[in-house]
Order: sequence, then structure tokens, then C-alpha cells
Amino acid sequence: MGEDNVNKSLENFAEEDAGTANSLRDIALGELLREAARAAGGRLALVDGVEDPALRKRWTYNELLAEAEQVARALLARFKQGDRIAICSPNSAQWVIFEYGVALAGMVVVPVNADYRQSELAGVLQDCDAAALFYADKWRKNDIAANAMAVRDGEMPNLVLMPLAEWDEFLKCGSPDTPLPNVHHRDPVAILFTSGTTGRPKGAMLHHGISNPPRSVADCCNFRQHGVFMNPTPMHHISGSAVTLFAALSRHGTFVQMSHWDPVLAMELIESEGVNGALLVPTMIVALLDHPDCGKHDLSSLDFLVTGAAPVPPALLDRVKQRIGCPVLICFGQTESGGPVSNTTLTDGAEELAKTLGRALPGLEIEIFDTETGTKLPAGEIGEICFRGPQIMLGYYGREDATKEAITPDGWLRSGDLGTLDERGYLAINGRLKDMIIRGGSNIYPREIEDALFALPSVAQAAVIGVPDDKWGEVVLAVVQAAEGSSLDFGEMFHYCRERMAPYKVPALWCEIDEFPLNPSGKIQKFELANWVRDGKLTPVAVR
Repeated sequence: MGEDNVNKSLENFAEEDAGTANSLRDIALGELLREAARAAGGRLALVDGVEDPALRKRWTYNELLAEAEQVARALLARFKQGDRIAICSPNSAQWVIFEYGVALAGMVVVPVNADYRQSELAGVLQDCDAAALFYADKWRKNDIAANAMAVRDGEMPNLVLMPLAEWDEFLKCGSPDTPLPNVHHRDPVAILFTSGTTGRPKGAMLHHGISNPPRSVADCCNFRQHGVFMNPTPMHHISGSAVTLFAALSRHGTFVQMSHWDPVLAMELIESEGVNGALLVPTMIVALLDHPDCGKHDLSSLDFLVTGAAPVPPALLDRVKQRIGCPVLICFGQTESGGPVSNTTLTDGAEELAKTLGRALPGLEIEIFDTETGTKLPAGEIGEICFRGPQIMLGYYGREDATKEAITPDGWLRSGDLGTLDERGYLAINGRLKDMIIRGGSNIYPREIEDALFALPSVAQAAVIGVPDDKWGEVVLAVVQAAEGSSLDFGEMFHYCRERMAPYKVPALWCEIDEFPLNPSGKIQKFELANWVRDGKLTPVAVR
């Protein structure tokens, strides 16, 4: 089983180190929620930030705990402790309650991107041996219900399907007399899927200690006690399901769950709910600043914004300060690291805020290692950024070999990113070892798109790269070589991809090429393709 594929040296390190970091807590998520209810039971804990204010539901900490325990008991009536329980839905307050309920039941939540089509959904559910899938009927143009039933009727006949539309009926399954299990802080609590450059998803198995980094981020931002934190990021991403949610919990504050990203909705919620902090990827910040209604809303309650997940231009930080009047702090981490590993703080100077990712969070070590020799590099030299600490993942579920590749025998998680540390411990990123594209904060892995294109008879070869974009940071460019005797129709290829993968992965730009630049071993030199686009030797065509 995947739970057994835990790097033992990492586990030993984590247990030894956990007691040495004063700010870290060895506590399960359910107990943290109970703690908040005891201390602030009547305070507002959760707001369902839908567009119509009249339809916004609210929960105090007492009410949130009671419903989460009801979810846990209903789960235990159907499933057993340790089972993987997936959810595929757009953002909702219901998701938050579900996540806490799974944690209280001693089970493992598996968040799934609501944009995923049938094959993507099947891959994730099979990879984690999901016992059940809770799902919304639709999201945008994606028929989640049809995808779910197709997966069950095809690849996974034992998968239990639970429509979120039947939530109240599901809750009736549980008995109030069902005892809830004792959950250890190192027990698995979530499997979040990420990918390497091979494009095959891997489930990063995270434990209850993922509540520690968000609390440290809250400290860096000086997030006020009982403050209000708004989440516009998808709950299938660690920023939504962990960072923002548990930052709010750490202050016994209010978590405002946006139903979807929309700059007008964001501004209205900031004003009406008195939001003090929010995590927005750079493209969201730009959309907020550029919207004509930006000056029409009172955003003065904002004490800070947190950003990350994509390159952050220093000029953007200045624009926020001038237009909104609050600082922007940079958070850096990844799914495998259990969330944030570094953060800038309100006490950092302009240079640190504009050009670094801050310093390591409590309990975390960050070092730079030579990519060839694996030796530790001195301050200022570029190498692979590596992390070590009790928060990092237990391993990839069911992927012992991949876990060993990612985590060294002495507990260092290899990030795949290139960067430097200065003498004071400030981290800066210089590039990526991985062939990953970051579009609007979403990670895109070229191999998955390339594999889809290779399946077309008209395609002899394809390479997918990211190219700079003012709005999204990067957009996807597919460079394609036609098979002999064939012609390429980029419109048809666009729709072919659109039917098989989430929309954000589909190439927005396309190029035809007669011959790829190759290295001596015959591999495509993607950096040369990027150079050719930059120099005008390749002219991308936009397809919508």
C-alpha cells in the first residue's frame, strides 16, 4: 500500500526535529478545530462567498465543528479509517466542512481539479486507490457527474459515488453515538496530485503537520487574531486547501471561501466582509488592479496580500502599494514540501521584498546543492533548492521509487528549482530544472500535452514550451512537425486537446516547424525553441 512507502530516514528526521522547533505543534487537524471551538466557539469561522449576498451561508466555530463531526460520522458509517476519499468540485464552503470531516474521521482527502475530464479523473482516482468520490454535477462546461459515472462504469467498478447535491441525505448515514478515532499528527491527511516533467501525476501524501506552515505564514504577515482571510484559489491546490484555510484557523479567524475567482466578487467580499488578508497569484492581482471598479470599492480593511506560485515582477508590488495601500508578501513552496517553506515579512526591506522569496519558515532548513555533485554550495552560488523539515510529504502514494528520487536518504526534498541563498538566508529563485510551465499560478507539464499530440496521425513530433505573457506569466506554445504527407489544422488540434484535458493546459499558441533543434543524443533542445520564438525565427499563431 502507498502508506507504507514512507522514506524511513525522513520519518526519523521529522520525529527528532519536531520537538526542537518551538513554534511547531504536533497536533491533528481535527483537534486544532476543536481547540478553536473551545476558545472562540461563537465567533464567525466560515463564509460561503457566493455572488449573491443573500445566499451567503455562515458558520461559527461551534457550528463548523458540529457539522464536520457529522460528516466524519457519516464517513465512518460507509468507509474505514485510512481510506482515500476524493472530492471533485468547484470551491464552496461545503468543501471546507468536508475536508475537516475527513480529517476528523482519520481518512485521507484527495482534492481533484473540477476541470478534469474523464481520463484525467480516472488517472487520479486509480493512482490513489480512492474508495469514494464526492462530486458536484457540473463546473463550467465540464460534466463532472458524467465523467464520474464513466470512471466507475469503466475502470473502477467498486468506486462509491456520492453526489454533493445529496449532501443532507449523506449526513443522515452517521450515528451521533459513533466514536471518532484518535488521530496522530503524523497520520496521512491529504493526497494532492502533482506531476514531474514526465506528465504522469504523482500523489504527494501529506500529514496533519501541514497546519504548521500556514501558521508561520500568518506570523510573517502579522495576520491579526480573529482576522478575516479570503481564499480565491482552487481548493484542489495546496494554497486553498491548506495555506489560506489553516492560516485563518491559526488565528481563530474567519475564512471567506470565494466560489470562483472574479475581481468584482473579490472586491465586494473584501469590502463587505472586512477582509484583512488574501492569497492571490500575480495574475489575480493584475486583474484586480486593472479592473475599472477597483477605485469604487473600499479595500482599506486589507492589511496585506500574499502571492507566489509564479514570478512576481517588483513593479507589481509597487502598484499594489500605491493603488490599494497594503504590502504584498511573497510565499514560496510546493505541494511536496507540505506547503510554504519561505516567506517575506513585514519587517523586510524593499530590496528583500522585491528580489527574494524570504527566509526559511520555522522548523525548515533550506540549502542549495550542486546539481551534478550533490554537494552543498556556499552563499550566492546557483544550484538546486532543497528543503528539509518535519512538514514535507511522507512520500508519493504508491510510488516508492519516485519518493526515493525526490527525497534523499538524509531527508532533503529536491525541489527541482534553481536558486541561491545569501549570507543572511534569503532565498532567490533563478529558474527551473523541471520542464514546467506556470500559467496564472497553475502548473502545466508539457509531456502530458505532447503525448496527446503524438496520438494524432498528422503529427510526427511535438514539443511544448512556455512563452512569456503579460497577463498569465506564461502561456502554452505547441511546436509541431507534420507527419510526411500530412497537413496540420491547428483549430482541429486545439479542439482535440480541449476535449481531453483541462482548458488551462490547452496550447493557446501553435507553430509548425520543419526540423527541430536537437542535441547530440537526439533530444529536442527546448531552450533553442524559446530562443527562436524570442528572436522571431518562429511565429506563433493564436488559436481560440
